[in-house]
Amino acid sequence: MSRMVLAAVLVCALVSRSGAADEDNKGEREKAFASKLTGAVLAGSFSLDGKDAGAHKPDRYQIVSAKKVSGDDWVVTAKMKIGEKELDIPIAIKVYWADDAPVMSLTDLTIPGMGTFTARVMFHGDRYAGTWQHGEVGGHMWGVIEKSPAK
Repeated sequence: MSRMVLAAVLVCALVSRSGAADEDNKGEREKAFASKLTGAVLAGSFSLDGKDAGAHKPDRYQIVSAKKVSGDDWVVTAKMKIGEKELDIPIAIKVYWADDAPVMSLTDLTIPGMGTFTARVMFHGDRYAGTWQHGEVGGHMWGVIEKSPAK
């Protein structure tokens, strides 16, 4: 009976430590993701659902910073042109993890002067891909993460 108790204690200890290691790794992955996006450009393409099958248009998003706030809540500040002005716009998003791949999620976020957006974007290595919706119009987006050279 004592061997079974010892085995159970060892299994519990391993499972407990594995959970702690996962949390440590998640913290490291979050720091790496924030670093990868801060000062980067998402350079790629987007498509429009139901429009010219196979056609796509160039797309660029300049990311000023990405910061975890707490839990799954992040703030990504993007440089955007609204009217004639270029502004740094902080965007509250959720980031969830699919194994080692972060997935940005925003639902019905209204950006004044731009409209309401919903998107799911997965990042893996130096690439991203996802879906987007802006009012009645939506489609897919994909591309690469370009890191700006240090100034």
